[in-house]
Amino acid sequence: MRIEGSCHCRAVVFSLDSTHPYPYQRCYCSICRKTQGGGGYAINLSGDALSMAVTGRDQISVYHAKLPREDGQVQESTAERHFCSQCGSALWLFSPEWPELIHPFASAIDTPLPVPPEHTHLMLGSKAPWVEVPIQRHDQHFDEYPSESIAEWHQRLGVEG
Repeated sequence: MRIEGSCHCRAVVFSLDSTHPYPYQRCYCSICRKTQGGGGYAINLSGDALSMAVTGRDQISVYHAKLPREDGQVQESTAERHFCSQCGSALWLFSPEWPELIHPFASAIDTPLPVPPEHTHLMLGSKAPWVEVPIQRHDQHFDEYPSESIAEWHQRLGVEG
């Protein structure tokens, strides 16, 4: 499925192919929540990095999250969170550990996305106390990360795009 997205001010417009277009994964970590999760969580998709086309690339800024270590020091994440430098809209995440993938934020997608038959709520151990988690009957929930990948979730449910 070809998905198209943009920032709020439309200075950045992008598109890419995704065989995993269901916005099912809700992340409650402080990074996602504070950089773009209006409901206290963020939703990432998965797409083919080689298929990505971007207009307005000069308007993009990149943020590397600061991760606290056990020794009290701070480590910079290798993951790149791309956002519009004009309006601040979160656009996508790229991780050099998986260079073939781009993880656009569902909130930036303009293409109608399919409704997931279930959700995975992850990083609940980091959620803000004010966030109410709407776990439904078939939903999965994890204090940290699930072992099931985005691709495996789509395969298990037979909903590849």
